[in-house]
Amino acid sequence: MIEIRDNGACRVEEVLPLYAAVGWTNYTDRPDMLSTALDASLLTLGAYDGGQLVGLLRAVGDGASILLVQDLLVLPDYQRRGIGTRLMRTAMERFAEVYQFQLMTDDTPRTVAFYRSLGLIPAEELGCRAFVRG
Repeated sequence: MIEIRDNGACRVEEVLPLYAAVGWTNYTDRPDMLSTALDASLLTLGAYDGGQLVGLLRAVGDGASILLVQDLLVLPDYQRRGIGTRLMRTAMERFAEVYQFQLMTDDTPRTVAFYRSLGLIPAEELGCRAFVRG
């Protein structure tokens, strides 16, 4: 049975294999940056199968006016089992009163359908646009 835990003080050594398994090399190539990011995160939730970390949600923000889900990842062998949904719902419930609950993700039919299933909508549908440094 998968257990969702608050991972407030998770260590980079624990999460690096998860990031590597999903190919997020921006993090795996820069473990010091990831360690700093984990320490500064507002929320980290871990999904555990026994003692093994199989999923992670990391969010940043102030928890009142904004919460940004920065990372949501699940080991490939554990995907499509509801783990990402449980991680997201846990964060959404914990920060139900936050003014802006945001994330940025790939624009694929699968990811759009996933986030829509959670009640989230694309910013464009609100007349908004996101900008990032290239």
